[in-house]
Amino acid sequence: MSEIAGQRPSGRGRFITFEGGEGAGKSTQIKRLADRLSAAKLRTVVTREPGGSPGAEIMRHLVLSGMGKLLGPEAETLLFAAARDDHVRTVIQPALNQGAWVLCDRFADSTRAYQGSLGRVPIGLISAMQRVTIGDLRPDLTFILDLPVEIGLQRAAARRGSGTPDRFESEDLRFHQGLRDAYRKIAAEEPARCVLIDANADVDTVAERIWTALRDRLLPTPASVVSI
Repeated sequence: MSEIAGQRPSGRGRFITFEGGEGAGKSTQIKRLADRLSAAKLRTVVTREPGGSPGAEIMRHLVLSGMGKLLGPEAETLLFAAARDDHVRTVIQPALNQGAWVLCDRFADSTRAYQGSLGRVPIGLISAMQRVTIGDLRPDLTFILDLPVEIGLQRAAARRGSGTPDRFESEDLRFHQGLRDAYRKIAAEEPARCVLIDANADVDTVAERIWTALRDRLLPTPASVVSI
């Protein structure tokens, strides 16, 4: 049976994903949240996609080097699926089973946005691969960091410095605007799971918006705690 936000098997940790376009600040905000959860004595595991496990990191190199694009959107989707399967089996699911809070930079929504909405890969193919790679696993909460495309690309360029743009950073403005639209659509379609965060603000403000949403949705209040 699939889980819904706010419900999980007894003893299972929490699975929180971060999504958004280039330069949205996902890595920075994941670190901020991990530090705050650790301060609250909650064990956290920080990971990313594509990658996060030895096998998946090999796939990450292939995808970001542009090899997947050369093979076509369906083949690129298969590379992501192979990476996710290894990542879930070796990192995410074991950590959740041990009661950890897993914070992941990108997950299945990225496939829906990048390969589905923009790559025009049929949703049936994406859904079939998800059934194989993640089964019933769903994030308890997904933060979609949203900001104007031009600002995100400027941030990504500043972060990259003199380095070469990767497979997705090198796409044109129209691609990135389509990506933003795809993420906003996902947030609108799944409000019980997704929180759209205005990321066009300073780091501290964005971090507080994220913490407030997480606290309201996932952390128990005194009134909800049942005494035994």
